[in-house]
Amino acid sequence: MNIRDIADIAGVGVSTVSRVINNHPDVKVSTREKVLKIIEEYNYIPNNSARVLKKANTNYIGLLVKGIYNPFFYEMINIIGSIIASAGYSMLYEQGDYKIYQDVDNIISFSNEKKLRGVICLGGNFIDLTDESFSSLNIPVVLTSVNTVSKLGKKTYSSVGIDNVKAAYEATSYLIELGHKNIAIILGKDDDMGATWWRFNGYKKALAEHNINLKEEYILVGEYESEKSYEVTKKLLQEDNDVTAIFALSDIMAVGCARAVVDSNLKLGKDISLVGFDGLDYSKFYTPAITTVKQPRKLMAETSAKLLLSLIKNETENEHILLDTKLIKRESCNKIL
Repeated sequence: MNIRDIADIAGVGVSTVSRVINNHPDVKVSTREKVLKIIEEYNYIPNNSARVLKKANTNYIGLLVKGIYNPFFYEMINIIGSIIASAGYSMLYEQGDYKIYQDVDNIISFSNEKKLRGVICLGGNFIDLTDESFSSLNIPVVLTSVNTVSKLGKKTYSSVGIDNVKAAYEATSYLIELGHKNIAIILGKDDDMGATWWRFNGYKKALAEHNINLKEEYILVGEYESEKSYEVTKKLLQEDNDVTAIFALSDIMAVGCARAVVDSNLKLGKDISLVGFDGLDYSKFYTPAITTVKQPRKLMAETSAKLLLSLIKNETENEHILLDTKLIKRESCNKIL
């Protein structure tokens, strides 16, 4: 039995249970009584509550990763771990679950139960952040490679990332400058309110500014998988002879897309132009090499770890940092008349 189990039984969020445990006043009386009754019924002893966190001199920093198999995070995990270890802390690593609307609860549960001094979250969706989202925590939180559509609560956490709208806008504009008008896009998830949502908006902005109509049939979903990207690209190329370029919102999907082009008896970089996103190494070694938007993974990881350590030492206040991306132009794109 843990704090998340109590929250599930009570039908409330982990943050609400945490506020009840720590006697915060901003909880309805009926909700407080309900949670306390469940705690008593199940004989739950909140040894790892935020009250204990205040007193406990733990040496743990948490790293919560959403999408453990995402190669984009591999290098970042090692860099963050190395910086944390050099500072004299131990890193506790945990994979976030895939329930899209529970990322805030995952952070709170992880932090309270492991008595963390601070936590970095790699990836995830934070759709409905409010000024109270992290109010039950007494430790710094850094959200890395994360986007949220909410403008609230920014004083209660820090973030490190990129301007996804700008990056996608520049990639799409590059294809348009090469003469392409029929440009398909491969989204990660159709219900993703994080990176996919922002990059899709950058794509749409570029089309609109160049008076190019958005075609519903050109909006594909690759689920951040090479195989799924292959399937949807193959189907599109079988049904549409007009498409000349594809923008895949991750290099993982771009590789699947590239294979689908070849298996459709078309030439990548001639018949179909392709742009990926992330700047992963294997996009460089594909033949032909794939044009991609490179994210500064190393700098992003270093900035996140150093910012968290500064917050723990009270040397700085919460910050929201956007790092620059770079469009790496390779052989997968060509100019058309």
